[in-house]
Amino acid sequence: MVTEKIKSIISELQQLHYKSMYLNDFLLTWEKSDDEVQATFRVAEILRALRQKNISSRVFDSGLGVSLFRDQSTRTRFSFASACNLLGLAVQDLDEGKSQVAHGETVRETANMISFMADVIGIRDDMYIGKGNTFMREVAQAVNEGYLEKVLEQRPTLINLQCDIDHPTQTMADMLHLINYFGGVENLKDKKLAMTWAYSPSYGKPLSVPQGVIGLMTRFGMEVALAHPAGYGVMPEVEEVARGNAAGSGGSFFITSSMAEAFEGAHIVYPKSWAPYAAMEKRTELFGGGDSDGIKALEQELLAHNAQHKDWECTQKLMSTTHKGSALYMHCLPADITDVSCEEGEVEASVFDRYRVPLYMEASYKPYIIASMILLSKVEDPADTLNQLLVSGAARIPK
Repeated sequence: MVTEKIKSIISELQQLHYKSMYLNDFLLTWEKSDDEVQATFRVAEILRALRQKNISSRVFDSGLGVSLFRDQSTRTRFSFASACNLLGLAVQDLDEGKSQVAHGETVRETANMISFMADVIGIRDDMYIGKGNTFMREVAQAVNEGYLEKVLEQRPTLINLQCDIDHPTQTMADMLHLINYFGGVENLKDKKLAMTWAYSPSYGKPLSVPQGVIGLMTRFGMEVALAHPAGYGVMPEVEEVARGNAAGSGGSFFITSSMAEAFEGAHIVYPKSWAPYAAMEKRTELFGGGDSDGIKALEQELLAHNAQHKDWECTQKLMSTTHKGSALYMHCLPADITDVSCEEGEVEASVFDRYRVPLYMEASYKPYIIASMILLSKVEDPADTLNQLLVSGAARIPK
């Protein structure tokens, strides 16, 4: 049964146009075509099914995946390592504090020095507006120059593990979860998704998750609502991406200042805290000027502002207003759970506990999404390669 499923998905993959992903990076979901997005889902599903059938998916005999995390991470860090291992790559984490980067080494030099036998570089840089995605593109340009100058034998692929604009590995995993949960991408059309701000007692959470969600989910004919209190808006240019996607897919996108309005009749809810875009811009300016006192003052200001919206919480009462009172609750994790991880937070403990297993399933797709991004960029004919793995049937764990 599993073998037939894999063959069917490979056949679907062969019908898509995604060749431009070969030797290319994955930095923003909206830079990828519909077929390229669908190809990423298909390959992720094939890799997942191969592992379930105990078939090895090691397409690399050797090679290195380099990870650079400029912000704390658990799920994404382990997902990247798992993805590389799944394909046969070893992993090395670059700790900038223990490298020559701390001594002023340039981006160009660092990028080339870590890339001699690297096939992929995964970067998380989400702390400062206008910096993260820009840095990733600087690294991409540097390794490309190194390859063209024959310093590097191969050009490593860049994978965005979260930046200031988008979190493609997370939102693609979220979408694959929705596709499986609702029984197919065709069943997502006209489903209402509420991407809402929620209260958190912490400061400075990135905007990349809500921006990534509205930038991706609007491509599938869904009714996407973005809800937040006044002053908590996201990047205007990403809002425009969402509007354009919705218009093109036959869905809709709207912004509201009411969490209740967003939840009303929703099939999916995604309550998540984030910092105001304007405040994150200010934080970047303060950081650039080395104004630590200004950053501390801004932090206190934002914590006080957050505290004015403690009623923005995902509760059982709000959940009862969703479609049939049983909307799918989603979160990128870790969630701020009221009376568990904090006194007051994003979600009531009873709601979180009710959806604990689906939340873990949501997270489980990320390693396969990352592995799919890597494979599509490094293998010239993914469908043929995956079919060879299936035919070979080499056991991942000998019986």
